[in-house]
Amino acid sequence: MINHVDPTRAQFDAFKALDRDCPIDMLNLVALNPTAAYPGDHPLADQGLTGAQAYANYGRDSAPVLAEVGGKIVWRATFDAMLIGPADEAWDIMFIARYPTAHAFLAMISHPAYRAAVIHRQAAVATSRLIRSAARDTDGRFG
Repeated sequence: MINHVDPTRAQFDAFKALDRDCPIDMLNLVALNPTAAYPGDHPLADQGLTGAQAYANYGRDSAPVLAEVGGKIVWRATFDAMLIGPADEAWDIMFIARYPTAHAFLAMISHPAYRAAVIHRQAAVATSRLIRSAARDTDGRFG
């Protein structure tokens, strides 16, 4: 399995090339490490934290920055089963974060407090998917 924890340069450049002045929803699908994988020189490296504990640290430290830029969690769910898709994919954490603009998302990830918090995410995550999307009115219909 290929681990996807941080975006590649090409992915990040493609994200930045999209319209930045519109609201965005970021679908987060996260599979956690059983044991957090902090760098050896990090103060928590020898604490034996689980991936879930490290991700909780990330949430605690990044939540104020999310709120500061006007973002919020609008949907959260528990993974039950894969009905269609790779049988080996399962997600420990699933949520959608909504941002007023892509500028707000970029401001969040460049914020010093967020940059300090992301080490917990990197230690926690085995693999993930982060999908930018735009909410659409459905009128109760498909398509």
